[in-house]
Amino acid sequence: MTDSIKTTEKAFYEHMQKMSSYEQALGLLQWDARTKIPKKGADSRAEVIGMLSTELFKLKTSDTSGRLVHRILEADSNELSTGTKRAAEELKKEYHRSVQIPEPEFQEYSILTSKAESVWETAKDNNDFESFRPYLEKIVDYSRKFTEYWGYEGHPYNALLKDYEPDMTVGTLDAVFQRLRERLVPLVEDINASPNRPETDFLFRTFPKENQQAVSETILEQMTYDFEAGRLDETVHPFALGLNPNDVRVTTKYDEMDFRTAVFGTIHEGGHALYEQNLPEEWRETVLCDAASMGIHESQSLFWENFVGRSKAFWEKNYDLLKAYSNGQFEKVPLDDFYRAVNEAKPSFIRIEADELTYSLHIIARYEIEKKLINGDLQVKDLPEVWNEKMEQYLDITPPTDREGVLQDVHWSFGAFGYFPSYALGYIYAAQLHHAVRKEFPDLDSYIRSGNLSPVKQWLTTHVHQYGKTKTPADIMKDTTGEGINPDYLITYLEDKYKPLYRL
Repeated sequence: MTDSIKTTEKAFYEHMQKMSSYEQALGLLQWDARTKIPKKGADSRAEVIGMLSTELFKLKTSDTSGRLVHRILEADSNELSTGTKRAAEELKKEYHRSVQIPEPEFQEYSILTSKAESVWETAKDNNDFESFRPYLEKIVDYSRKFTEYWGYEGHPYNALLKDYEPDMTVGTLDAVFQRLRERLVPLVEDINASPNRPETDFLFRTFPKENQQAVSETILEQMTYDFEAGRLDETVHPFALGLNPNDVRVTTKYDEMDFRTAVFGTIHEGGHALYEQNLPEEWRETVLCDAASMGIHESQSLFWENFVGRSKAFWEKNYDLLKAYSNGQFEKVPLDDFYRAVNEAKPSFIRIEADELTYSLHIIARYEIEKKLINGDLQVKDLPEVWNEKMEQYLDITPPTDREGVLQDVHWSFGAFGYFPSYALGYIYAAQLHHAVRKEFPDLDSYIRSGNLSPVKQWLTTHVHQYGKTKTPADIMKDTTGEGINPDYLITYLEDKYKPLYRL
């Protein structure tokens, strides 16, 4: 390697480290804003986040960034590691997307979305869509404008998808989601009509918050979550945040009348956290120390929540733990009855509380709404009505309030249009990974039943976590499962599980 390239490579890594420092600072401010900040501090915090976001934006769009990326990509491949080239490719994508947006607009947008999250939280509490509507209208306008800055082929929504799922298109999503709709809607209808319904009253008894926290912490430890590199906190809308592999934070929401919200929410966010804690340490503070995509990220959380956490084997291990911390509500409930209850399939208004069977339909409804918003075929003022129509169409229910309808998700308040499809894609990926891991570990249930989840985590680290962004989502799935995205594994899993549960 020549001295010139050595100097360039050193400067390139220093540049990424500086960006990572801003990202970690912003992440910590945002974590605090969602968990600990006093209500009156929200507006000032939004200004600070907007200012720091703008400084990070300047770094990404600077001449220095463009020049370093260009020199790395133009250098002789023999003079640089494959990882350095890959990092430059990723940074080039960020540079070209960021440089299209005028700096003043980016700062205005950052402040807007930071304020909007606090406004959304109040609007949700008060069931007041109109108070949130002006903010959302501005966010949608920005999102539409950004698609024009970035350019796109086909549908403008394709431009937004690239932030979360590279190379995914509306055409592919339409085909995959149509397949899910065609098979899941009739199955949901059959189950709704089945007289063989589980008894669930015992689920909805007082379960003290501090006891739920103890259960959640124990399960995270079982999952091999490293508490020396993380923590568990309470929030309104659960999330996991990875500042770096040695500081990955999990949050959950406690409902003392329904322990499932916290327990399954914690398992879900714990799945995200395991990904973040096991990203490639050698690429720390670079763009490669990140998930391959949000779909792959969601595959990890949904793998743990559903394919592990909702399995019979998992509760054969953990039912006694739950009993020990509850107020006696499960003492006379056989394990089989409990298992049927926590796997009840029943249309619900709230996405994060949806069962395995109906979950994807919640996502498809949001995806179809977002496409229309971004395409200009739907206005923000009409969202509550259209939202309720979609719930009626796919789940045969109508939310009684906007709190349980259009206001339930935080994502639009911070401008995450294009994110929702990642949940359903992640579920499909998770089913494919579950099929693959069972081929390698035919006795997987015995590991889960014993509480020895380390082999499961290690398998996921070997095939997914350790690569970070050095592999694309398509490469990860192809190398691990032998094929691209295929919804049939999820459909088969759901049919095989729920038909016997409801004796169809």
